[in-house]
Amino acid sequence: MSAALLTTTCSHTVQVDGEFPQPVGRQHPLTVGIYLSDEFSNFTHHEDSEDREEWNISTGRAQKNLFQTVLGSMFTETILLSSYPQNLPEDVELVIVPEVRELQFTMPRETRVNIFEVWIKYDMHAYNPQGESVANWVITAYGKTPTAFLKSQEDALAQAINVALRDAGATLFTGFEQVPELQALLANKRRALSMKQNESAEEQPAD
Repeated sequence: MSAALLTTTCSHTVQVDGEFPQPVGRQHPLTVGIYLSDEFSNFTHHEDSEDREEWNISTGRAQKNLFQTVLGSMFTETILLSSYPQNLPEDVELVIVPEVRELQFTMPRETRVNIFEVWIKYDMHAYNPQGESVANWVITAYGKTPTAFLKSQEDALAQAINVALRDAGATLFTGFEQVPELQALLANKRRALSMKQNESAEEQPAD
């Protein structure tokens, strides 16, 4: 007669629901389409390894809110696209498509400190209205649990992820114009707007 050894593993589910403030700063003079795919908007990180318990971490709703809020404040006009590249509005000058490259986290028993740490990487893609690539860049975000005194591991990890998402938003907002291809695009657009304003001023009749 043989005995079966049954082992049970604990499963953790984390739903991250973040609300993020709208950043304030100079808007870039572009009409931008934002495409957040279903995969991005419903993103769930699943982890189940030999040395870790099972984790299902849903960040899709929070990162969708984040990118809509931040990108929506960065340009003179933004249009949320339900599909891409089909049915692109005529006035769109640039399309931005973010993707999650990876999400990693460390647990208190691994760091011997009673906090979670989180790293998230996003691949950012910018396309012109013809669907041609304009620029690709990476956003790396970091967050950690702001306090060691939380009710559960799930709450602690969710807080760390929210901190990382805020870091991602700040990097997106401040770093957009630092991407060389986008810097050149914005310089050309501002130059064209300046020339148009000068022409309009010259056409005004003198008093």
